[in-house]
Amino acid sequence: MDKNTVDKSIFREAMAGLGAAVNVITTDGPGGLAGCTASAVCAVTDDPPTLLVCINRASRNNAVMRENARLCVNVLSADQRDIAMQFATKDLSIETRFASGDWDTLHTGAPALQGAVSVLDCEVSSITEVGTHTVFFCEVRAARSAGALDGLIYFARGFHRVGMAAQAVCA
Repeated sequence: MDKNTVDKSIFREAMAGLGAAVNVITTDGPGGLAGCTASAVCAVTDDPPTLLVCINRASRNNAVMRENARLCVNVLSADQRDIAMQFATKDLSIETRFASGDWDTLHTGAPALQGAVSVLDCEVSSITEVGTHTVFFCEVRAARSAGALDGLIYFARGFHRVGMAAQAVCA
C-alpha cells in the first residue's frame, strides 16, 4: 500500500461518521427497469440543476442506468426504511423491489416513489469512472417535494430519523 493511501477499513470506519440521506435510485427505459439504495448522492449546481449519483460498477443496476441514460433520485422519508432495505437486498427480483412502494413517473419515465421526501427526475449528462464506482452527473428535468416529512439518514451503519421530530428532541 502506498504510504499516502489510507487503509480501506480505516476509511470505511471514518465514513460511518458521515451521515447521508437514504435514496432509492430508479430507472426505466430501453435497458430495462432497475433500482438500488444509495447514499452517495449530492447536489453539484443549481444552474443547471445537477446532481451526482455514485453506483458501484459491480452492481447490476449500473449497466441499466448507463444504457437508459435517465434516473430518478427518490429521497426516502423516515417511514420508508423497508423500501430502502428491499432495494438494498441483492437477491430480490426487480418486481419484488418495486412491489414495496407506490410509483408514478414525472418527465423521464423513471419510477418516482410516492410519499418520498423529494423526487428528482434526471437525464444523465455525463459519466466518470472513479475506482470501484461510476459517477453519474444528472441534470434534473422534474422535481417534487412532499414538504413536512421526516427524512431517513444512514449514519454509524444504521438508519435514523431526522426532521421535525428529531428537532423537537434537540430543542
